[in-house]
Amino acid sequence: MNKTIRRASVFCLLLVLALLGRATWVQAYQARALADDDHNRRKTIAQYAQPLGDIIVAGSPVTGSKRTEGSDLAYKRTYPRGDLYAAVTGYGSQAYGSTQLEGIYSSVLDGTDDRLKNPLDALTGKQAEPGDVVTTIDPDVQKAARDALGDDKGAAVAIDPRSGQILGMVSSPSYDPSTISGTDDGDTWQKLLTDPDKPLVNRALRQPLAPGSTFKLVVASAALENGLYGSVDEPTKSPSPYTLPGTSTPLRNESASAPCENASLRVALQYSCNNVFGKVAADLGQDKVRAMAEKFGFNTEKLDVPVRASKSVYPTKMDKAQTALTGIGQFEVTATPLQMAMVSAALANGGELTAPHMVSKVTDGDGATLEDFADGDTERIVSASTAEQLRSAMVTVVEQGTGTNARISGAEVGGKTGTAENGVDNSNTPYAWFTSYAKSGGQEVAVAVVVEDSGAAASEVSGNGLAAPIARKMMEAALRR
Repeated sequence: MNKTIRRASVFCLLLVLALLGRATWVQAYQARALADDDHNRRKTIAQYAQPLGDIIVAGSPVTGSKRTEGSDLAYKRTYPRGDLYAAVTGYGSQAYGSTQLEGIYSSVLDGTDDRLKNPLDALTGKQAEPGDVVTTIDPDVQKAARDALGDDKGAAVAIDPRSGQILGMVSSPSYDPSTISGTDDGDTWQKLLTDPDKPLVNRALRQPLAPGSTFKLVVASAALENGLYGSVDEPTKSPSPYTLPGTSTPLRNESASAPCENASLRVALQYSCNNVFGKVAADLGQDKVRAMAEKFGFNTEKLDVPVRASKSVYPTKMDKAQTALTGIGQFEVTATPLQMAMVSAALANGGELTAPHMVSKVTDGDGATLEDFADGDTERIVSASTAEQLRSAMVTVVEQGTGTNARISGAEVGGKTGTAENGVDNSNTPYAWFTSYAKSGGQEVAVAVVVEDSGAAASEVSGNGLAAPIARKMMEAALRR
């Protein structure tokens, strides 16, 4: 054979082998990655090739699917009661992706999850019938929260303290996910993105704010658990006003006439005495307060319900004056409504915190269970004695103190109000908080509400005036279950 031809033949053989090797690599090793790549149009076409599975509330779907026209994406997501459940479902959009339960369980809801396929489907590559996601949400609690919040900017969460089931979760202002579920919703999407009220943000999980005096429950827990005071009725050593350590700045109380000097923890919670809890925090020191806050869930990086909540923060590296300010839920303390509902839930449940969750199970297209989420794991936070004493003090807050708007006839209701400063020198409208629990007829619920802005003047903002009535409506609905 001619030497030149032989060399050309060898070169061509090497090229063929290289092509075969590359094809084998792509098909054997890169096929899954390419199939799953978000830029792969076939993936999106497959995702919307059939009606999607549903997110279920109390046995009924709160999502749906609609046949499209003039698109290679055959179906798009619909939300019959979109604005009511947006904080639960999130959105599923052909153009902008998916969030919350829509995003976490997207492969179940579109039928691409391998667990949905029978052996024949797995061999042929046939797309399976979509599955469903069954939530723990109670529609009456959800509606009560939405109606009570109305046009106020804020959020609310309700939890069953015994099971950890999230019964209601609302963020306001809300939005209708149906309006951004297609491919031609750019104008609506931009309006939502640029809205200064941020309707796409789930305030119940993703908006940590200063919790104000609701944090005093955490400080009171630390005081009792560390033996600083023997009971909620023991007098404290708390001058009024209390001067922040190392400064000449007095920490005053909302009401100058309140009996806050040397008040017991019960009275201090009843009248929300800043001097008492500022001094308690300073006396305990930041490490002990932080340890208690972290038991309740503060500083947790991965709090998944299963949607991940933003971290609620108890700060570090403070001086004594700053530590005293954390005692009243200020300085750099932040909390989500979910976190403050967890505080009340743990106290209502005898000092044990059951992990909150809002999905009970995931099913296939025939209703068979793929995943079953039993009640959450339980962890002891404070002793049964501490929990009992603080529940008693919380009842005093509602019956005789700053939380009277949460009263429910025939039910045991305990709570704690909060009005948190907002902005430099409290230049912005304060946040109104209320965290509480209620028990009646074998039913229990823990609730936290924050109202960021109701349109009221700053002087008219209070946890009892704005947040407690919302919590009461939610608790009433939960106790009727």
